Amino acid sequence: MSQFRIEKNQFLLDEQPFKIISGAIHYFRVVPAYWEDRLKKLRAMGCNTVETYVPWNLHEPQPGEYCFSGALNLELFIQIAKNIGLYVIIRPSPFICAEWDFGGLPAWLLANDDISVRTSSDVFLSYVARYYSHLFPHLVPYQIDNEGPILLMQVENEYGAYGNDTQYLIKLRDLMHNCGATVPLITSDNFEQDLSRGICPGALPTANFGSGSLEKFTLLAEINNGGPLMCTEFWVGWYDAWGDVQHHITDADSAAKELDKVLALGNVNIYMFHGGTNFGFMNGANNRGYFAPDVTSYDYDAPLAEDGTITPKYYAFQKVIAKYVPLPNIEISSLPHGDFSAGPPDSYASLFKNLDALSSPIFLDSPCCMELLGQSYGYTLYSCTLPRDISSLSFSYARDRMLIFSGDLLVCTLFDADISGCHTLNLPAGSNLQILTENLGRVNYGSLLANQRKGLQGTVLADGLPLMGWECRTLPLTELSGLEFLEPADIHSKRSPAFFHFSVEVSKPLDTFLSLPGWGKGCVFVNGFNLGRFWDIGPQRRLYLPAPLLKKGHNDIIVLETDGIRGTSILLSKN
Repeated sequence: MSQFRIEKNQFLLDEQPFKIISGAIHYFRVVPAYWEDRLKKLRAMGCNTVETYVPWNLHEPQPGEYCFSGALNLELFIQIAKNIGLYVIIRPSPFICAEWDFGGLPAWLLANDDISVRTSSDVFLSYVARYYSHLFPHLVPYQIDNEGPILLMQVENEYGAYGNDTQYLIKLRDLMHNCGATVPLITSDNFEQDLSRGICPGALPTANFGSGSLEKFTLLAEINNGGPLMCTEFWVGWYDAWGDVQHHITDADSAAKELDKVLALGNVNIYMFHGGTNFGFMNGANNRGYFAPDVTSYDYDAPLAEDGTITPKYYAFQKVIAKYVPLPNIEISSLPHGDFSAGPPDSYASLFKNLDALSSPIFLDSPCCMELLGQSYGYTLYSCTLPRDISSLSFSYARDRMLIFSGDLLVCTLFDADISGCHTLNLPAGSNLQILTENLGRVNYGSLLANQRKGLQGTVLADGLPLMGWECRTLPLTELSGLEFLEPADIHSKRSPAFFHFSVEVSKPLDTFLSLPGWGKGCVFVNGFNLGRFWDIGPQRRLYLPAPLLKKGHNDIIVLETDGIRGTSILLSKN
């Protein structure tokens, strides 16, 4: 039986000193067909371990409903890693941050006013315990003392930057032990707050940083009781938010020099080795004094690019790692990319004319947020008939972005801070007021975490008086079946939200990039799979489309465009 343990200032694997050289790959950001490719490239760079978060919101999408198959087959990911010769670090804490919607917490928690997330609240911990009772059977058999590859598990993530409820961490630790965790436990915190705020008795404190290794490890050594030094998130790039001026990049040579310093002093997990993609509506957001939702790509300027391409940073890191461990002899390959022809859309479907195919109406006196409507992600449509002429609207609570229509006519677009205040509209009595709200991603870090309900909530005032009698429709867009696609039309003449269908013939599926020149805002579905959001404000200008999402022969691509800004075609190109 193998054993992994902490002995004074080092890790021991089967009683021999072991330096963890890990890289982060999130299985849920990579199509399963490419797990082996990405893991092989990690091993070939010289890493001996892979680290991954576990997103609660995907594995329990609805209360009491669990998924550990297909793209969420965590056991398969672990098995592939082991077969390639990698050990595994699992970070299963309820909160993962990760620039992921709500930090991985399920949005349905927000429907319960009695839940205080990330606290020792009995209500919150009861949901965590129920989830762990389903998660840990997929982890326990793969721990190192069960001849599996899992070396470490994390109790909570950067908790010191959120709270100081030590009892919460202790209860999480005990819950993990009760569920069968036997490998050493860790916590990881950044230096935004005193590291000691996030520590938990019985778990090794580790740190997250991207520079200043000697200084940061010196501070870590003051609280880790002489244990091994580890940077659990060695930040080698950064993420992008919609509206950023440009894609964030870091210098490869400088990052490699800093990696050398980290390895000379201790152990490392490179965050990210391979970032992957925020498919669907899973991107997170941050509050920078303004609301900043993250883009679809999670490339992170990582050593392995979003499409699996090896970068100069990869080779620079490989050269450094070779100073500390022998490089393995493992064969890797480049995945081919291709160009595909996609002409103009062959048909379209109005969102407003297909509502019954997409959702059922819920009638309320006043609108309520999507979570109370049983929805977690996507769009929510609120509509009512105006009882009188109105000249202004104001909202007691609204998130994140709103398109306001009179019938099918777009009259106002509001986002973030623009939503507050009073808005002049001048709409006649009898008008069908329609408000399409979009959840652009919940905050995944910081003190605003618990205040993340989306859509409309409470009173909508028209000229200072409440509007009553609302029809609410949830539009998570998990399925697009039943849409009535109409004959081709002049797509520039319509400003109401619509779906546009493209037929793409593929002789051989290959990786490609999908661009939407001239299009405004929305999302793209490839053979029913939600590839992610696009937005003409950038910085992201194209969506990565992995080959496994395409089929030989006919492929259906549907673009939902919400703002009435439409190009004449889409492009599928290899670079």
